[in-house]
Amino acid sequence: MFGLTIPFQFYIYAALSLAAVGGIGYGKYQSVKYDAYVSKAEAVAKEQDMINLYKAKEAAQVNEKVKNDYENKLSIIKSTYRGVRFTNPQQTGVISNTASATDGTASDPQFIEKCAITTLQLVSLQAWLNEQIGIFNAR
Repeated sequence: MFGLTIPFQFYIYAALSLAAVGGIGYGKYQSVKYDAYVSKAEAVAKEQDMINLYKAKEAAQVNEKVKNDYENKLSIIKSTYRGVRFTNPQQTGVISNTASATDGTASDPQFIEKCAITTLQLVSLQAWLNEQIGIFNAR
């Protein structure tokens, strides 16, 4: 009609160019979204690291507190039962045989001290565990 004939290849190149520009634009859009995601993830990771450091310090303080408390109470138990012991075995009388096979008798100061120490260990362990659980369950 007007003498202008556009070859078919032009339409193919135009469509391919348009697809390439669209692909580049979409890639940049996804890149920006990915960069925002990465920066958000890094911020969350840094915040969690700070929380973990704080909880680790708190747990170490609990460890030290429970250890000191245990050692203080243990020294009290040992000093309490040290005065009950006789240093000379001839000062004590013969302890009669018990009816059951126990590790000692209630009148045996060493047996009572062992029971007190074992009880202290269990109570201290429970206190430590409860405090540690409280630290790590807190948000």
